Amino acid sequence: MELKEAQKIVDDWIHEHGVRYFSELTNMAILSEEVGELARVIARQYGDQSVKEGETLNAEEEMADILWVLICLANQTGVDLTAAFNKSLAKKTKRDKLRHKYNPKLK
Repeated sequence: MELKEAQKIVDDWIHEHGVRYFSELTNMAILSEEVGELARVIARQYGDQSVKEGETLNAEEEMADILWVLICLANQTGVDLTAAFNKSLAKKTKRDKLRHKYNPKLK
């Protein structure tokens, strides 16, 4: 699935089940919240924090939630995520194609 198709699926879902999009500002706050939830999972799974009693860790769910809200924001602001991602990939390839290969910190 291309991101453009995912954007249509989310848009269709919003109009069928969600009544309307939350405001862009609300979705930005939700995105921040979801990133924080992923950070909590990563801190407990790969960092020094321990898991609290009764707490479940689900990085997959948190990443999907982040993607969902990001797609909502893209739809609301007219961003074609497929085109934007391809542009970003080209930029990074041009800028960094040798940079990481010769980084002694990565050896």
